[in-house]
Amino acid sequence: MTVPLRGGVDVGGTKIQAVVTRRGGKVVGQARRNTPTGGPEAVARDVALTITEAATNAGLRVRELTGVGVGAPGAVDGSTGTVQQVPNIDDWQGPYPLGPVLTERLGIPVTVGNDVSAAVEAERRYGAGRGTRSFLGVFWGTGVGGGLVLDGRLVRGRGSAGEIGHVCVKPGGRRCNCGLRGCVEAYAGRGALEQRARREARKRKTMLFELQHKRGRDTLTSGIWLRALDARDAVATELLDEAVQALGVAIGSAVTLLDVELVVMGGGLGERLGASWLGRIEKAARRHTFFREAPSYRLAELGDMGGAIGASLLARRALESE
Repeated sequence: MTVPLRGGVDVGGTKIQAVVTRRGGKVVGQARRNTPTGGPEAVARDVALTITEAATNAGLRVRELTGVGVGAPGAVDGSTGTVQQVPNIDDWQGPYPLGPVLTERLGIPVTVGNDVSAAVEAERRYGAGRGTRSFLGVFWGTGVGGGLVLDGRLVRGRGSAGEIGHVCVKPGGRRCNCGLRGCVEAYAGRGALEQRARREARKRKTMLFELQHKRGRDTLTSGIWLRALDARDAVATELLDEAVQALGVAIGSAVTLLDVELVVMGGGLGERLGASWLGRIEKAARRHTFFREAPSYRLAELGDMGGAIGASLLARRALESE
């Protein structure tokens, strides 16, 4: 009996990660490339190329997959496969029918959902959230995304439930890429942190951009921030301390509202900074949590693959094959 194989693609602000998975979320093929500029058409093209490459690496043609799931950032209408709003990908303005475009291009069903919700579902099934009835997932990377599990089920809302990155932590504060002011992401997202670092670099010394140049990176990656922290760079330390405080306000308030038993921290910055910075976030969040018995805090377990594995669960018949 043939084992069903499905594709999953995690579309991020800096990279597109594709996997082919079998039952139990086991990865049997993968591929990765940088997120292109040029708007949604360029992204759709590269998503198709990346999942095709992942299928080839798994030893099959892409049309042999039972379906493909795509986790996209921002607001998503899962019923139509339309990505409504993407604040962290250059040149993406307005809604785009990513699902229908990819379905036509690949010749197999493509389902689109929110990227962090997909990653949270993967952590619920296979990672840090296994056996937990309720938890909040917070993914800290280029932006700040969230997902929510209550009573053992992923909460999708109208397609984008859990957008903790766009919770206001400072009314009238910094303008976020989404157009609102005072969002968590405006203080903690890696894109916003880089903009702040560039302004600070005009006034005082920082090694962040020297590290970027030495490593040949286009952006200040999570690894660069970590190296700057290890070297006790004052700008890096101050900006990330400020990010932690913003995350603490949002997470603590969400915990008070939802009474979850666990907070799972993932994303490029969240995972790279590791347990010590997770402890700082927990301490900051506790200042804004009503309950004496606060939830546990854990790092996500699935790493870079988590979003793509979760996206594969969006593929049609995914639930039937588990």
